[in-house]
Amino acid sequence: MIDPLEEWPGTGRPLLSEINVTPFIDVMLVLLIIFMVAAPLMMVGVPLKLPKTAAQTVGQPHRPAVVSLDKEGRLFVGKDETSLDQLPAKLADLVKADPELVVYVRADKGIDYGRVMDLLGKVGAGGVARLSLVAEGQPLPGGAGP
Repeated sequence: MIDPLEEWPGTGRPLLSEINVTPFIDVMLVLLIIFMVAAPLMMVGVPLKLPKTAAQTVGQPHRPAVVSLDKEGRLFVGKDETSLDQLPAKLADLVKADPELVVYVRADKGIDYGRVMDLLGKVGAGGVARLSLVAEGQPLPGGAGP
């Protein structure tokens, strides 16, 4: 048996009894930098569903408010018809009652994009911090589905 304080046979160098961790630390630092750069790219700022999608459904909040815009341009909060000017005040009242309120915005696919953007602006003016756009699900190509 070789004594750890002795030399390697035939080399004239002493035996090393410790592990060199420098390469391991280098690899870990590189991975840390990769994850620090990639993590913000994996986060989604606003949960958004386009008119037809095969994405998974979003979990149900406690009590969502649904704002709908039909193809004639009529605006509804839940089932109650309202005007675009009255919408921020109604939503502000709902947010006061429930600060964690999530608002689902539904709009007919035939509605002009500008009108939908006006609606989203009014929803934001009502103090809503959590907003989701609602879309109808579409089956995945090839018949596979969630």
